[in-house]
Amino acid sequence: MVRRVAAIAALALLTSTLWPRCAAAQTSSPDAGQNSPPDFEETVDIVDVVRHLLNKPPPVESSQPQQRTKMRAIAPVVGVKPSTGGMIGIAGNIAFYRGDPATTSISSTIVSATFTTKKQTHLNAHTTMFGAGDRWRFEGIYKVQWTSLETFDLGTNTESPPGDVARYDFDRFHQFLYGRIRPNLFAGGGLVFDTHHNIRPRDGEEGAWQQSPYYEYTAANGFPIDSQQSAGLSAELIWDSRDSFINPGHGSYTRVGYRALFDDFLGGDSRWNKVTIDARAYAPLVKGGGQKLAFWGYADLVVSGVAPYFDLPATGSDPYGRSGRGYAEGHFRGERLAFVEMEYRAPLTRNGLLGMVAFINTTTVANRQTGEELFDHFASGGGGGLRLLLNKRSKTNLAFDVGFGEKGNHGIYLGVQEAF
Repeated sequence: MVRRVAAIAALALLTSTLWPRCAAAQTSSPDAGQNSPPDFEETVDIVDVVRHLLNKPPPVESSQPQQRTKMRAIAPVVGVKPSTGGMIGIAGNIAFYRGDPATTSISSTIVSATFTTKKQTHLNAHTTMFGAGDRWRFEGIYKVQWTSLETFDLGTNTESPPGDVARYDFDRFHQFLYGRIRPNLFAGGGLVFDTHHNIRPRDGEEGAWQQSPYYEYTAANGFPIDSQQSAGLSAELIWDSRDSFINPGHGSYTRVGYRALFDDFLGGDSRWNKVTIDARAYAPLVKGGGQKLAFWGYADLVVSGVAPYFDLPATGSDPYGRSGRGYAEGHFRGERLAFVEMEYRAPLTRNGLLGMVAFINTTTVANRQTGEELFDHFASGGGGGLRLLLNKRSKTNLAFDVGFGEKGNHGIYLGVQEAF
């Protein structure tokens, strides 16, 4: 256990510290896009509030260049979700510039540790970094988890009896590097590695294990029951004109990716391929008023081969695990998934300290075994939430959301950064 955590942590630390330093010698480019830093002179964040309550003077302006100054935010994580039960933990965000903020997008690393009433431990890190002048873009996703998940039959129109729970250990190592081929447009790829091991039924439910959706799918497709791995390479194209990926005010983002997973590559159990399309857009409603609409469309499609059960497209399987608010992670799973969401965002106070959101979403999933196709059935959800500004320079919010789905599904979510 200690070796797993140490290995993933070392890789995440290496890529988030040494790699940017090696690339820091690059010079910025005047055509790198307009990514000017946010105007925070009249905005108040939680640090300002605490400083005011303690009657402390404003901080002394740093003598460091702005691109070298780190912006930090830390917050508790508290929530209630069907997949975790009660959840408590801590999350932190560090944002920074690796070049002139006028020509370089902001970079960010999010790290979290959570513990749940269902005896789960989740250690997660996600980093996105831009080189000077946006000449390169680096992304890394790292996870070490001792967790469990209720398993459901494939498709959107599915019901499973309670108690079909699989416990397992999960490690993820995804790393991508992109080069800019024109302003806002990047091309590149990377390595993906996911392993689910020590897979077993929940204590006391061994008798029903062979009738669970996970066991039936795994046995029918010839996968090992107690451990499954997927490893391969990806090729991706990204368009990103957002003013900030941490909390976008305007712009759009589209990622089209193709992943090839190989049998026996880094222990992979099968050969399969998938295409992922992630599209987002942000439209201000009132100039300078802070109100905006955010749109998110996500498609995850296995195009050939057979994927292991836990690697099939599913609710919450997007990079940040934010899709399908109102439903449990993995509630809907299948060979192909499509998801759309619209969110209204607005400030509640003139100084930007508090904000609110309201959202609606819907998910559709295909099941090759039953012949269910995409758009045959839909699972819709919605909800709302509050925002508390943690750091005005990076525009990092503490997000509190309540989501509701059909048939009594619901969840409470608290985390750092927007859902999308």
